[in-house]
Amino acid sequence: MKRFCIAGAIIPEDHYFLSHRLDWEQLRDFIEAKHYFILHAPRQSGKTTAVLEWVKELNREGRYKTFYINVEAAQAARNNVEKGMETLLDCFKGEILLQFGEEDPAVRYLQKEIKERSFSGNALQNFLQFWSQSSDKPLVLFIDEIDALVGDTLISVLRQLRAGYIKRPTAFPQSICLFGVRDIRDYRIWSDKEQATILGGSAFNIKTESITLADFTLEQVRALYFEHTKETGQVFTEETVQYAFEQTRGQPWLVNALAYQACFRDIVDRSKEISVDVMQRARDTLVKRCDTHIDVLLSRLLEPRVRTIVDAIISGTKEAMDFPPDDVQYIRDLGLIAPRGYEIANPIYREVIPRALISSMQDRIPQTMPSYLDAEGFLYMDRLLAAFTQFFREHSGAWLKGFAYYESAPHLLLMAFLQRLINGGGSVTREYALDSEKVDLYITWKTQRFVLELKIFYNQKTIEQGLAQLESYMDKTSAEGHLVLFDRDIAKSWEDKIYHRIEQVNGKSVHIWGL
Repeated sequence: MKRFCIAGAIIPEDHYFLSHRLDWEQLRDFIEAKHYFILHAPRQSGKTTAVLEWVKELNREGRYKTFYINVEAAQAARNNVEKGMETLLDCFKGEILLQFGEEDPAVRYLQKEIKERSFSGNALQNFLQFWSQSSDKPLVLFIDEIDALVGDTLISVLRQLRAGYIKRPTAFPQSICLFGVRDIRDYRIWSDKEQATILGGSAFNIKTESITLADFTLEQVRALYFEHTKETGQVFTEETVQYAFEQTRGQPWLVNALAYQACFRDIVDRSKEISVDVMQRARDTLVKRCDTHIDVLLSRLLEPRVRTIVDAIISGTKEAMDFPPDDVQYIRDLGLIAPRGYEIANPIYREVIPRALISSMQDRIPQTMPSYLDAEGFLYMDRLLAAFTQFFREHSGAWLKGFAYYESAPHLLLMAFLQRLINGGGSVTREYALDSEKVDLYITWKTQRFVLELKIFYNQKTIEQGLAQLESYMDKTSAEGHLVLFDRDIAKSWEDKIYHRIEQVNGKSVHIWGL
């Protein structure tokens, strides 16, 4: 039985997958025009699978000798160019043996080079020149994980490819595709040899174009899940497919991971359909487990150029929208924010990012939930927020001092407080986007619904905007509304900052909390 792939590249014989995710006509045009180009997309979005499928197709057509190689093994060489060239040539030898066999002249060339350990700074360029001249067909190369290389090794590879470019196609590959997470223009490479930062765009200024691999559309999610239905008979309801797309926004690894959890862990009886409830449980499991894909993504959150943007998005700080375009593109290339606008890429990431940032805070918050419940177990939200107000007054100074996410620190502390107390008996759903100028928390507890809007307080207009936004949300959800205002003015005393009052907005009672 095939499965949904949640680790590594897809193997079509073992995994459900979608074919033709790259534009083959576009790629064919690039190759015929002898272009060197970039393919970039977030990790585990299907780049390698799509390229391997295309490489097989080109080799079947027979016009080119098309070759795929992953160069990540040379990462360890870092600034040691000689060691990097040795590792690269050894990788080439192993892959050529696998893909073309030992009769390929390149194998003998590489065996000799490796035996004699003659790894000059031009070793890669010399090899590719030999291979191109000895091949009966033009060479086309797809080089994977190029951005895994580090320092002078990466600079050397890019410059050697650039140096051989003018010799194509008779004495150098006709076309080369470098692919990884980032566009090459975003590489900032520190060179020990030159004691300077080298930009990828200057080291490889022969790039014709950069292309990316789009996330799944709703139709593609439906088609992928239907592969499982065809094989097993287990049905995904249409509402489930819609929910999966909504929660993942088509991010391929998340789409596969949700279905894997639902079909191969939660509901293994193939006679039972995969309902929205099942997929919601799978989603909650995924968020709490924080698998490798998510963990690797979250490791980027403390990078300064990532932190600045994500901090502003979480806090809804409109004043911080003037970001360097390269930083915005970088965080988009990582897959953390959506292709357009300033919002986290999908609801699952929107949930796990605050959880990751507040995990150390959350574990230290005392869990005393019974005091906020009535005799029937219903929640007193006003008591809960009053307790948070006191908690914030006593602990925020020490807890938030030095916290990297300065703008969103109060929002994150409230999220940690609520998550700690609500977790298990209800749910906290986060909605935030810089463009929307607001941060919403939607809390469910039994049959109760609460919406909390969090804002940095600037002036009376902040309150007016918050009340208008809350009223709109309360209309849609019939939830109890709370507007929480964080005053960051250090000159004010706590007595001036802290207050609680209830205002009527078009017949609706709204709690306003000043902190």
